[in-house]
Amino acid sequence: MTSRAASLPGWAKLVGVLVVVLALVFTGLRLVDRLDVFGTETHDRSGPALLKSVRDLSRYQAASGNFQVVVDLEKDTKYLPDALRGTRTLYIGAGTVDAYVDLGKLGSGDVRVNDARTSATLKLPHARLGRPALDTDRSYAVSKQRGLLDRLGDLFSDNPNDERAVRKLAARHIDEAAQDSGLTGRAERNTTDMLRGLLTSLGFKDVRVTYGA
Repeated sequence: MTSRAASLPGWAKLVGVLVVVLALVFTGLRLVDRLDVFGTETHDRSGPALLKSVRDLSRYQAASGNFQVVVDLEKDTKYLPDALRGTRTLYIGAGTVDAYVDLGKLGSGDVRVNDARTSATLKLPHARLGRPALDTDRSYAVSKQRGLLDRLGDLFSDNPNDERAVRKLAARHIDEAAQDSGLTGRAERNTTDMLRGLLTSLGFKDVRVTYGA
């Protein structure tokens, strides 16, 4: 009775040997890199930061929300098993979203003051959400599962695309959570309180703030 290995065609044996040899070579290269047998040094030769532009800001940052999301990102290949080709990353994303009122868009008819300067009516644009800012110090990968071919590819690359994809997904989920959090409503209430306090200190007795498009 012949064994299964003996019945394999010659090209299949050759492919198997090449895969094993490549795996050993790649593992050896990664080991050399980690042990740093050549005394690798890192030098920061970056130039100074240059100021490209300056803008006058008229946004009142009225509220800020802190969010945390668990991202479970899986990528697989249709015709290959996950053990051979596929990735799954469990990532904790933490970030903030600011809500602001753009006071720079007020028109001439949006602020009305009576002749005695005791009453003021202000019509402001609705509060809006800024872009989510991911906090890299509080965001981290809990686990990474990778197929054999993906692990071999990691020997030559740090897979920045994978990191970028999971961070982008975390930022999107944080933005969705901010949309449903009522953060803009809180921002409008805080803006109203700020303006009423400011105008009252200037002698106004009746201050009305409304929000519109």
